[in-house]
Amino acid sequence: MTTGSADTSTLHQVDVYERAISISRRELEDNSFSLAFLKSKVERACGANEFPLRLALLQRKQEEFSAEIAICRDLCGQGEDSTPSIFEYRSRTCRGGERTNIVLIVPTGVGAAIGGHAGDAGPVAKLLGGVCDRLITHPNVVNGSDINELPSNGLYVEGSTLTKLLMGTAKLIPTARNRLVVIIGSTRDESLRALTVNTVNAARSCYGAEIVGIYSFPELRIVAEKTDSGRASGTVRGLSPLISHLAQHRDLFDAVAIASPVEVSGKIYKEYFQSRGEVVNPWGGAEALLTHAISLIHNLPTAHAPIEWSPELAETDFGVVDERMAAEVISSSYLQCVLKGLVRSPGLVTSSVDAGSVESLTAEDITAIVVPAGCLGLATLAALYQGIRVIVVRENTSLMRNTLDLLPWGRGQMIEVENYWDAAGVIAALRAGVDPYSVRRPLQQTPICV
Repeated sequence: MTTGSADTSTLHQVDVYERAISISRRELEDNSFSLAFLKSKVERACGANEFPLRLALLQRKQEEFSAEIAICRDLCGQGEDSTPSIFEYRSRTCRGGERTNIVLIVPTGVGAAIGGHAGDAGPVAKLLGGVCDRLITHPNVVNGSDINELPSNGLYVEGSTLTKLLMGTAKLIPTARNRLVVIIGSTRDESLRALTVNTVNAARSCYGAEIVGIYSFPELRIVAEKTDSGRASGTVRGLSPLISHLAQHRDLFDAVAIASPVEVSGKIYKEYFQSRGEVVNPWGGAEALLTHAISLIHNLPTAHAPIEWSPELAETDFGVVDERMAAEVISSSYLQCVLKGLVRSPGLVTSSVDAGSVESLTAEDITAIVVPAGCLGLATLAALYQGIRVIVVRENTSLMRNTLDLLPWGRGQMIEVENYWDAAGVIAALRAGVDPYSVRRPLQQTPICV
């Protein structure tokens, strides 16, 4: 293992942040929630040097949606090639194969009842992984500080990469082993740096993780904020040196683990842990902005761990916290779950690249996605237009309270279930080759087309 620091003298700052625009319900319905329509609205809201990274739709009023857009500024020339649009879409030409491949999504920073904290959707991942051939999910679902219980048939995929998979513009290449690079950002505190190095060495000595280097980027700064809707978001500053460094050394590693503070006021930090789960995790949204930017630009598996941003907070005793937060107070580095996930995270190629005889997963291989109630972003819209079944779990409530019935679903495409037990039953039926509706009563009438 090597340690070092990148030369930042000639590099400029890159900022990542969010912006919201309003879209009327009538506009969306008249345009059938089309990706082309949303692309035009989002791109008009972006400046000449701004690039959208993520889109979330929130139905704030009966007749109005807020499109909350994650934006990166000054991206030109930072990636390996030209950075693709998040709205790029390629329709799949066939549907599914012999295997049942399920995508499990719990959006970050929206206060999900299940999965809104540190790895508390891990049991859901294990349950659904037990009734399908392959489970594809993102770090937010299984990351729990020192705990990561990704099922053996699971794929750990960064959120923007998962969206590209569903949009038909990416292939996942499963792998048995990745070389990791670890980035330490925005802390000069030696105790926190030592904590990160010790965590890395524990991964190397206890389960054989291959870490090719640890690099410091003190200018990388992540600040947590809230959107008007209450979603967790933030800003990322000083990203350009890291993006440039990853481009220069791309052949040395396969995945990127980042350990850096997420700046949150001490008051909010304490309120979160004392809230019994009623306060949205304040740092997850800002972390997603960082990992989306790196994954989108460099096609790299990326995950972030929010190390304590001050020694004082690291030493704070919060007592017994809500069960869903427990994993967060038993660790200070939060990094181990990231390393455990990234060591087997699949590689990514664009769908225009021939993967040859290598096993790969594309949108054509996806059987269904599972989302919380009201979850509406590009992943849900991609599934809609790809003809992929969408299983909506009512019990998993969040700040996203969209009326998904408004979307132009195909017959039987959206399946609402009460909880993840029911979701597992639907997946088991799909795996058995059984129409899920055939085991319910009354039976739906068969359409008779004259």
